[in-house]
Amino acid sequence: MTHEKVVGDAAGPTPRSRRGFLVGASALAAAGWTAGGTGSWFLPAAWGQGKKAIKMGIATDITGPIAPSGNSNWQVAQLAVEQINAAGGIAGRPVELFLEDTASDPKAAVANVRKLIQRDKVDVVLGGITSAMRQAIKDPIVNRGKTLYIYPQLYEGQECTRHLFNTGPTPAQQIDELIPYIIKTLGKKRFAMPSANYVWPQLLNKYARRVIEANGGEVIFEEYYPLDQPEYSATINKIRDGKVDCVFNTVIPPGLQPFMKQLYESGFPQNGGVQACVYFDENSLNYVPARELEGLYSCLDFFHTVDDAYSKELLAAYAKKFPDTKYQFTAGSASTGMYRGIRLYEAAVIATKGDTARDAVSAALDKAKIDKGPGGGAEMVPGKMHAKMNMYIAQCKKIDGDKLRWDVISKFNMVDPKEC
Repeated sequence: MTHEKVVGDAAGPTPRSRRGFLVGASALAAAGWTAGGTGSWFLPAAWGQGKKAIKMGIATDITGPIAPSGNSNWQVAQLAVEQINAAGGIAGRPVELFLEDTASDPKAAVANVRKLIQRDKVDVVLGGITSAMRQAIKDPIVNRGKTLYIYPQLYEGQECTRHLFNTGPTPAQQIDELIPYIIKTLGKKRFAMPSANYVWPQLLNKYARRVIEANGGEVIFEEYYPLDQPEYSATINKIRDGKVDCVFNTVIPPGLQPFMKQLYESGFPQNGGVQACVYFDENSLNYVPARELEGLYSCLDFFHTVDDAYSKELLAAYAKKFPDTKYQFTAGSASTGMYRGIRLYEAAVIATKGDTARDAVSAALDKAKIDKGPGGGAEMVPGKMHAKMNMYIAQCKKIDGDKLRWDVISKFNMVDPKEC
């Protein structure tokens, strides 16, 4: 596996295991999807036969190391589209879903995403979790495929490609409030930045370092590791010897699991150390055990404990639709950006009176707004291809055995993404 200094694969070119594929296929079939070939799935609308359907493509990780996030993504997309169809579709047109497995492998994903464009002729593609995945599939979608692309995940910023809209949080939305809280309220000023070696940690850390230093903190060390790094004893020693009191963690799976285990076993959290990770949420239990998550701080656009009526309705609807799932409707796994992206697309197509031509929808999406969504409403910033949204600082608490709850500490209304 090759890793580059700035741009790399978030999970590596991992072949899909047969077991992983069968598990994903079983869940999709149970949810009503029809297989259209290996990694390809189709979900027709329950009505509107004979009407010209809007074709929505979902590209996400059904298998591979990032599958816990990808599976929550297709489930959220299905919920959102079924809600839209139950209300009469978009401008009277039903919505059909086409799904391709990106398999946590950007190289494999390119071929699969081409199916959405060339075979299925979708009107829009939503998906991609890691930045490496977005970089790999955006050209086949936007440039060669001449198709609208909505990227739902929190990320490092600086994506200003025309016809590519970003509906997850940016560094400014996550860092500008979280870091001052850690320094000024918690009193933690000595930061370590252990990181996976690819673009998201590199650019996020650059932004975070500026905010840390502007608020009187200090970065003791910043290091980058192969994505499948298994051993972190040297890093743990630097944390201890440098008297680090906050670990700002951007390690991702599969290296995340050994890092979290070794940091916990070192006694860092038990001895008053603070850890922050801005993609951690309720879905993180699919990656690491509860004891290693307890006490962590995150800043996201949604947590299950957010006091918002529509958010609670969404969680209840998701639980009813997928009662036995372990893949939760969460922010750090791009699910909220997926739901928000679908609803913003709906608003744009309503504005075009059902016209799904890319230029028409892009122009409408540029100023689209929704009043309700996970964590609250959202609105695109005209000309910037990013969305304003509410942001929340929360801390992870262990309750009732291995169950976790994220306690919301602060809310910030309609935070500007400060991009493009």
